[in-house]
Amino acid sequence: MPIRARGTRLTYRSLLAASVAALTALALTPVGAVAAPGPGAGTGTAESPETRDGRESRKIRESRPVYSYAAAIRESVWVDTRIDGDGDGRTDRVAVDIVRPREAAAQGRRIPVIMDASPYYSCCGRGNESQRKTYDADGKPVQFPLHYDNYFVPRGYAFAAVDLAGTNRSDGCVDIGGRSDVQSAKAVVDWLNGRARGYTTRTGGERARADWTTGRTGMIGKSYDGTVANGVAATGVEGLETIVPIGAISSWYDYYFAKGAPLFGTGPDRLARAVESPEAVSRCGAVKQRLVEGAPRSGDLTGLWAERDYVADAAKVRASVFAVHGAQDLNVRSKHFGQWWDALAEAGVERKVWLTQAGHVDPFDFRRAEWVRTLHRWFDHYLLGYDNGIDDEPMADVERAPDRWTTDRVWPPRGTRAALLRPGNGALPGVGTLSRTPAPPGATETFTDAPRLNEIDWAKAIDRTTTDKTGFITAPLTRDLRLSGSGTVTVTATPTTTSAHLTAVLVDLGPATIRDYAGPDEGIVTLDERTCWGQSAPGDSACFKETRADAAEVDFTVFSRGWADLGNHASPAVGKPLTPGARHTITLDLHTADHIVPAGHRLALIIAGTDRHLIQPPASTPTITLDLSRTGARLPFVGGSAAFTAATAGAADRTAPRTAAPFDSVEGPRPVDPIPGDQHR
Repeated sequence: MPIRARGTRLTYRSLLAASVAALTALALTPVGAVAAPGPGAGTGTAESPETRDGRESRKIRESRPVYSYAAAIRESVWVDTRIDGDGDGRTDRVAVDIVRPREAAAQGRRIPVIMDASPYYSCCGRGNESQRKTYDADGKPVQFPLHYDNYFVPRGYAFAAVDLAGTNRSDGCVDIGGRSDVQSAKAVVDWLNGRARGYTTRTGGERARADWTTGRTGMIGKSYDGTVANGVAATGVEGLETIVPIGAISSWYDYYFAKGAPLFGTGPDRLARAVESPEAVSRCGAVKQRLVEGAPRSGDLTGLWAERDYVADAAKVRASVFAVHGAQDLNVRSKHFGQWWDALAEAGVERKVWLTQAGHVDPFDFRRAEWVRTLHRWFDHYLLGYDNGIDDEPMADVERAPDRWTTDRVWPPRGTRAALLRPGNGALPGVGTLSRTPAPPGATETFTDAPRLNEIDWAKAIDRTTTDKTGFITAPLTRDLRLSGSGTVTVTATPTTTSAHLTAVLVDLGPATIRDYAGPDEGIVTLDERTCWGQSAPGDSACFKETRADAAEVDFTVFSRGWADLGNHASPAVGKPLTPGARHTITLDLHTADHIVPAGHRLALIIAGTDRHLIQPPASTPTITLDLSRTGARLPFVGGSAAFTAATAGAADRTAPRTAAPFDSVEGPRPVDPIPGDQHR
């Protein structure tokens, strides 16, 4: 069973699948239902009479759109988080807007819940069209952003859109992934399972009870929303059956820093200011000040960051995890997915993954029909208990070229092992070799930090001597070579100044067609035509703009990268000034990737300084000398070192200039701002 491979523990979900399906089967065929599916609503196997009475519930394969979305109950509840984040002397209540089928409620049929907890519902919007929540004159919710409500409510689910503390209609303060953010959503899961108090108003005493739900909850969301799902799952809360984090953060330190190197020019306090409600501005100053003090621009690890590291608590996760991430996501970089995935694997968590060539993009906008179908089956299995076989299917879908996907039974594939590659001097300064052979003692290469340049500039000049980078290249491969997982690069460097930042990137040198992840919409183009996914109601359409792949023809592809402040060489937690003229050794974490370097292409490792728009420059402009004999890249090859040896065997070495003209590629990385705005949400 591939989703449970690599030591996954068997959970009660699998053992109870048949019984849960029997209990929920009746919810699919309400008397007098009037819900004809809209365009794109999907098809499936209808329930037969014998499945409806539960005797053969395992035959149920798919929930059907038998409820009316237009007639659904729309309500708001305020759930007590049991914390006083804004210090006003009363515990905070978070607003939960809910839409659920009226027919199920009338007949006393309990249903599961799909939840998206977000800080963006009023400030910035969700999805490709930046949809916000809307309300009628009485404050009842009208529009729920995205398609989850339109598609799943007719199929017997409730959808809950939670305003994180300090945003929209909630009390409290935004604390950027900390206790308040996580408790905002965890308290709702508790309320759905009868363990927390809910109220019909923000300040009143009339109780609201979730007696209409089974308590089985699935959290979903992109970016910040998916990050909160990770954080709630890491509490081990009962009733959270599955999470679907899309482009999500797993450790907030790693969002703002890479081993001490700042990735943005701002800290979490600025993000808090961008998403908080107007009334939270005056009451939440102390919280924002704690964010400033706890997240020093030095990049030191502090208690604030430890509280926001969900990877450390992966062993507490009870929920299954369906992760989606962009291999070229330069906002929430793929390291977040990789370290979370590895920790979940170690803990034996049931899991599945889609890896796309796009950047920070929702799968609804790069693989829409297949995404809706797969997500439907995933929720049916983990929330309704249907034995539809999704947990027996390949664990991973990986995009190899625009709209061309492959699958793996387990991920990384079995037989993937790290191999140590070593840089060596070549025929030209700064244009070296990459092989399994260590460089002799005394071999060096030198470059000077050039903060105006980036990884694309370096790769364009890979075969030429330049002062701003060093490149190490294999001979043309004689067979395909696949890297799958997370690698590292260990560098021994001697700086001329007291500060230095380092970048390491992996490059596939050869022509390819890829998604233009550096384009304005990070690999997609939004079209004018719309398709519909579920049912519409006045004020809430189920129809969304279609997209297509934004493809680019390139001569090389940068497919993994990593950064560090050399001042963190002695400790990942604390940086110190460097000693000019002294050697320092540090290991850079490369971002998780799954990439095939085809036969005839070359694999390159580039080591340089500031990667413009991706890390901030150091205080000085150092010249750095690399000790090649003490530098190496440990990379995850499918087939291990033997695969690398086979792919480079018999190839003619070439370190002389291959062309006088720079290579073509996507544009260099654009500035990424952690504040929602023009960037793709």
